[in-house]
Amino acid sequence: MKLAVIGAGHMGRFHAEKFSRLPGVELAAVVDRDAARATVSDYRTVIGKIDAAVVAVPTDLHHEVARACLERGVHVLVEKPLAATLAEADDLVDLAAKKNLVLQVGHVQRYSSAFRALAARVDRPLYIDAERLAGFKQRGAEVDVILDLMIHDLDLALSLARVEVSAVSACGFRVLTSDIDIASARVEFANGCVADLSSSRVSQAVVRKFRVFQPGLYASADLQGGKLRYVRQSEGAIQETEETHAGGDALEAQAQAFLEAVQKRNPPAVDGVEGRRVLKLALDIGRLVRERLARFA
Repeated sequence: MKLAVIGAGHMGRFHAEKFSRLPGVELAAVVDRDAARATVSDYRTVIGKIDAAVVAVPTDLHHEVARACLERGVHVLVEKPLAATLAEADDLVDLAAKKNLVLQVGHVQRYSSAFRALAARVDRPLYIDAERLAGFKQRGAEVDVILDLMIHDLDLALSLARVEVSAVSACGFRVLTSDIDIASARVEFANGCVADLSSSRVSQAVVRKFRVFQPGLYASADLQGGKLRYVRQSEGAIQETEETHAGGDALEAQAQAFLEAVQKRNPPAVDGVEGRRVLKLALDIGRLVRERLARFA
């Protein structure tokens, strides 16, 4: 599979590294406007020479670049979020289906070994509590904290609940940028499951906590450290067990999944339809936050 990485920023460099080491893949080009960190400066010159592409450009360019690739018959792995708007996302999903091409979205946390282990234990979540905090970085600041950080946990919650969203409420605030830097959301699902999610990109500490409660089980995941803790009741006593899932490489696992999706037509964990679903939820939360900020301006 001849592959190009388009966008050689923070994530693009990591993608290039993973795919360059993957058997069955030839890294044909690394594309970026900054010639100092790429082999090609214009993605349009390589599209006709490749089978697949990783689109790791800023979010507002996802649609333009991914669409150009799909139009030329190139399979696409696009960084999250799928696109900047639902209309753009719908266009990409429709085009990929029309062309019978793989459109995978880079929700890399699905490939975390800790989350995979947790998901294997959870079958009837009642309550999901997620916290994702990070220090401020200019990278990613072209979108709000919901599309930058919270969207990871929105995707994980949707994958566990496995049903449609029935209600959403949210609040958030601007701190260091002109857009939302801190946000909290409550997502209610049609089966009664509730997810409370909070995210911040102006924290002094990095936090990746994900907790799930279901009948007979409480599961807590430290997605940063790859640690899991399970609490259950057995014969009148509380039992606690801990697991460590360190050493897994989620980005490499995602790259392997993309290769298999292209070569073996194995469905990716997050295809364009799933990517569109989580994007809609993220955009709805952003709209609710902005409406609340406008009321109290």
